[in-house]
Amino acid sequence: MTSRGVSLAQRKRQLVADELTEAALQLLALKGFDVVTVDEIVATAGVSKRTFFRYFASKEDVVVQFLADMGTDVRAELASRPLSEPPSVALRHAVWVPLAACADHADRALRVVQLILRTPALHARFLERQAQWRADLATELARRLELDGEAELYPQLAAGTALSAFDAVLQRWSDSDGAEDPAALTDRAFAVIGPALDAVGRTAPPGR
Repeated sequence: MTSRGVSLAQRKRQLVADELTEAALQLLALKGFDVVTVDEIVATAGVSKRTFFRYFASKEDVVVQFLADMGTDVRAELASRPLSEPPSVALRHAVWVPLAACADHADRALRVVQLILRTPALHARFLERQAQWRADLATELARRLELDGEAELYPQLAAGTALSAFDAVLQRWSDSDGAEDPAALTDRAFAVIGPALDAVGRTAPPGR
């Protein structure tokens, strides 16, 4: 098979996965996680049940993959930021990527966010995924700042702090039913945590 053929096949596969994800998330958000069946999802997406299970193990797996992709985007954005940027600026840009996607599709995204935050099983998987996000961001921060990620506390603390701000913004946006602006909330959150994030290098452990 040619490289062009592989590329087209991959693009087709991604298109089907995206259509399934979109149909599943919107149905789940509209009707509730416990109510929606896989049969409804495939009917909405216009594919067979066999096709669904070729991509996802369950309807919960759709949400888990959505969250995994979100985490990949956050890390990729942090890795792409100029090394000259202070940590607070680079991290703000990183966590803003999924928040910007929410802001660009506010009505649709709000229902999905509320579904995840208000469904215990999905919220648990969200927190589980964030543990991986935190580890990935910490690794990237250590690389950017030329720190020993195993010995230094800063990368893990900074990554966790940035994700706490991300969570706070999502929660406030969800609780307000979309009335509050995610961009303004993000600016406010990072105004609070920015000085702590940028303190790296200005302090050292006792005895150094």
